[in-house]
Amino acid sequence: MNIAALLSGGVDSSVVVHLLCEQGLRPSLFYIKIGMDGAEYMDCSAEEDIELSTAIARKYGLPFEVVDLHREYWDSVAAYAIDKIKRGLTPNPDVMCNKLVKFGCFEERVGKDFDFTATGHYATTVQRDGKTWLGTARDPLKDQTDFLAQIDYLQVSKLLFPVGNLMKHEVRDVALRAGLPSARRKDSQGICFLGKINYNDFVRRFLGECEGAIIELETGKRVGTHRGYWFHTIGQRKGLGLSGGPWFVIRKNIEENIVYVSHGYDVDTQYGYEFRMPDFHFITEDPWVGQAGEVGVTFKIRHTPEFIKGRLIREPDGLRLLSSEKLQGIAPGQFGVVYDEGAQICIGSGEIQI
Repeated sequence: MNIAALLSGGVDSSVVVHLLCEQGLRPSLFYIKIGMDGAEYMDCSAEEDIELSTAIARKYGLPFEVVDLHREYWDSVAAYAIDKIKRGLTPNPDVMCNKLVKFGCFEERVGKDFDFTATGHYATTVQRDGKTWLGTARDPLKDQTDFLAQIDYLQVSKLLFPVGNLMKHEVRDVALRAGLPSARRKDSQGICFLGKINYNDFVRRFLGECEGAIIELETGKRVGTHRGYWFHTIGQRKGLGLSGGPWFVIRKNIEENIVYVSHGYDVDTQYGYEFRMPDFHFITEDPWVGQAGEVGVTFKIRHTPEFIKGRLIREPDGLRLLSSEKLQGIAPGQFGVVYDEGAQICIGSGEIQI
């Protein structure tokens, strides 16, 4: 079997290499570089990642190559993020990075020469009715299927997730027993391309600042000043600089550069029970073709361990999801990710509209 393994310098992808070699396989190793060296707005610290990836390749005597996709990343994912932010929406660059770069551009340039691509994502693949489906990970705290919910059938059919059936502590144990150089390295946090750059600094570099009013939704009273609606997302609680909290961002007026917040008087303004997904993307196929009425599902609207129960309704302009519980901070532009009722199969995702 001819396998390409994607390394990040972290413990998960390093264990992937170890597990594949334990099976007698000899994967070719690749590190995808998406940060832009020396760029003021993209200080991605890739040196340590590449050093650790090189050490893994040397340990197992495997070929290793750095694939530079920073231009492709900028043209597709970073530009997408800035456009969404400018329009007052909440983007998810990690979702689009997986779809367009890791399993898009990389596949076109390198992966096409391999039978499979192995990654350190916490996910699985499931075979049903002769087709491959994206399955959830054994460890619900680490499950990353919501970040993979925009990939297509050809992509999921070529993917291997060797750590998807392990708990995180088991992955650490494997790494320690194998003496892997990344065994004690902390997990990376934040958006994949920013490195050490602060998110607000990144947004400021492209959209600047423009002072506007922070208004309490219930009273219409001005309670503060912000530096641009693009620094704030629906449901946000921290970083508003307001006293007497907690305050939540409830709504944004893009034309007038106003951020509306709420607390205490009418907590229901922070919540909703439903949202629409006009352009829903099915990863493998629509499992409910020909099925009339509402469908029981589980779903997520942000990266959390919990799967929420809900009902999916077909409408002429797409899908509508009704939640079984109140949802705090439904953010247009973010992805609603839908699973089967048992939260075992990730069906797909769609951009949220209210």
